[in-house]
Amino acid sequence: MRYPWFRLAIFIVGCLFPVWWLYEAAMNLLGPDPGKIMMDRLGLGALTFLLVTLSMTPLQKLTGWSGWIVVRRQLGLWVFAYIVLHILCYLFFILGLDWGQLAVELRKRPYIIVGALGFLGLLVLAVTSNRYSQRRLGARWKKLHRLVYAVLGLGLLHFLWIVRSDLREWAIYAFIGAVLMVLRIPAVARALPRVARKQGRAV
Repeated sequence: MRYPWFRLAIFIVGCLFPVWWLYEAAMNLLGPDPGKIMMDRLGLGALTFLLVTLSMTPLQKLTGWSGWIVVRRQLGLWVFAYIVLHILCYLFFILGLDWGQLAVELRKRPYIIVGALGFLGLLVLAVTSNRYSQRRLGARWKKLHRLVYAVLGLGLLHFLWIVRSDLREWAIYAFIGAVLMVLRIPAVARALPRVARKQGRAV
């Protein structure tokens, strides 16, 4: 296994936040509605991990260090894990496992449908994030995994629809996402290694 300490650090960070939030909930530090706070934090955590995942390729091009690419799959699976926990919090703490209420919620809050579409996209990515799927799908695997950009768009739309009025936090996530998308433009992506080499010579 390459870069085991880097992988371990990511694993610890991924586990640390939910464990800490559970501790806060157990100590009554999350206010009168800890379930909603947990749900919101897990959603933002998933979006953060998604942006970090998408930053791995640009970082590799800029630095030449392969460790960024090695942990990309691991980071993507943390995105999926956080979203699963986010949904479970919604089902248990918000919906109270009242499936009859779900249809009412979908009519009143269409952003839930947007979030569900994003989850389905993540599910496809998680299920196919293995070497068997890469061999089986061949060139189609890369095309399929471009679905991550649609997932990012759906996640940002889901977030925007929820906050509505105070857009400052959303704008930060959207700006970072936009920068990462610009860095994916082929001409820009090809230029990144040249920029890194010039900076290296300047230093």
